[in-house]
Amino acid sequence: MAALPEAVSAPLRALPDYQDLVEIILDLGRRPIARFFTGEVPLADWEVERTHLEHVVAAVGSFGDDNRAGIEYTLHRISALRNRGGSIVGLTCRRGRAIYGRIEIIRDLIESGTSLLLLGRPGVGKTTMLREVARVLAEELDKRVVVVDTSNEIAGDGDIAHEGIGRARRMMVPTSELQHRVMIEAVENHTPEAVIIDEIGTELEALAARTIAERGVQLVGTAHGITLENLLSNPTLSDLVGGVESVTLGDDEARRRGTQKSILERRAAPTFDALVEIQDRERVRVHANVAESVDAFLRQEDLLIEIRRQVDGKIDVEWTTLSSGNGRTPQEAPRLVPKPVRTGPLRVYPFGISRKRVSQAIAASRREVQQAREISEADVVLTVRNYYRNRPDAIREAEERNVPVYVLRNSSAAQIQACLVDVADLHRAEQPDPIAAAAAAAHHVLQHAEPVLLEPANAYVRRRQHQIAERYNLSSESRGREPNRQVNIFSSRTGRSQ
Repeated sequence: MAALPEAVSAPLRALPDYQDLVEIILDLGRRPIARFFTGEVPLADWEVERTHLEHVVAAVGSFGDDNRAGIEYTLHRISALRNRGGSIVGLTCRRGRAIYGRIEIIRDLIESGTSLLLLGRPGVGKTTMLREVARVLAEELDKRVVVVDTSNEIAGDGDIAHEGIGRARRMMVPTSELQHRVMIEAVENHTPEAVIIDEIGTELEALAARTIAERGVQLVGTAHGITLENLLSNPTLSDLVGGVESVTLGDDEARRRGTQKSILERRAAPTFDALVEIQDRERVRVHANVAESVDAFLRQEDLLIEIRRQVDGKIDVEWTTLSSGNGRTPQEAPRLVPKPVRTGPLRVYPFGISRKRVSQAIAASRREVQQAREISEADVVLTVRNYYRNRPDAIREAEERNVPVYVLRNSSAAQIQACLVDVADLHRAEQPDPIAAAAAAAHHVLQHAEPVLLEPANAYVRRRQHQIAERYNLSSESRGREPNRQVNIFSSRTGRSQ
């Protein structure tokens, strides 16, 4: 209340149910609005002026790179809308609250030491539940807990963490782009038994989460997505639940399963053992074994899952069956395209970013990176927030092609260089050998009937790649001149690439 102008706080106090406030909306030139769980209430007939916005900004201090700020020793969050010049033209003042008993509905999963991923639409209470998880693990189960708090939403603003996380320790993140580094630092420097992380949203953060889980640390986090199926269809985050790859079965195995020879299967063990879909504040859907759920979804088999409801302090449990990918026929299931396998330098396609500036950043990064001319040639796409939010055709094409999109806060040389260093190092660590690349290319041709041109290789490697194509009953040919001669794998029914 103290951070709000008196002209806003006075009518708010007059409301009979103001204690149930969710957030205040202050947009320049519009009436102030109070939002409750039950709906919206206008607070005045007058329109918000710049002086009202300046009053709030002066009370809360500076905003981070994610345009969020907080009030010290509280869980409240103030988020800013800016114009093209960077001036604030709107504020969302969300009321933060620590709610005890919020995790009773999944307490058994928390106490078991299971690594747990929480999904749900924005505003459903994921962060509130995560905060309570940290407190229960630290105080009631006496574990060493570290909270990686990117936007200070879990433990509040200020140097002293909010009492809502109990005795858990909090690590702040200087900028959102560094979240993955702080995640690894938490494990390497502070010997936690459990790590809490909110909003896993990039490939680097997903990789860091896997690193933490593989070290035997209990990991509890949230990710962008509403259901397991959403996450599985997201090329950036699907590794959290094991990822997806195309596999070609032998004739006998395909007949035994009653499927086509080319199928989708889980690529690796999931990072998280269990997954909870928060449907509302009293109802969740539980995947107690993520590996089994993913396998059933990809094979379009019936899946028995658990629905839990919290009613009057009691937990009601029922079981329900999802049939054939939640009722969809195989033709309606999402098309999960495996990422094309490439070797050599990382190929970057900049969208909305100066190519000259990218070239300078590549030189300064001292990494093997090239600029791609087309998205179809790229390993990754670099863009900035303003372009990504508008979802232009180029961004949609990248996601359809399973090309990771890295979103920068701005297009400064330092931002570009830092991102290129991280992504290039990740790319180099994951580069497969040319024989594995040929096998992956064969899978892709079988599944999508699209020819794949492999990277240049020597004569011995090319011969092995031709043998792999023959093994899968595919055609292949060598193109180009030494030392840039390369193998093209294609189906004789669809023909060579153009």
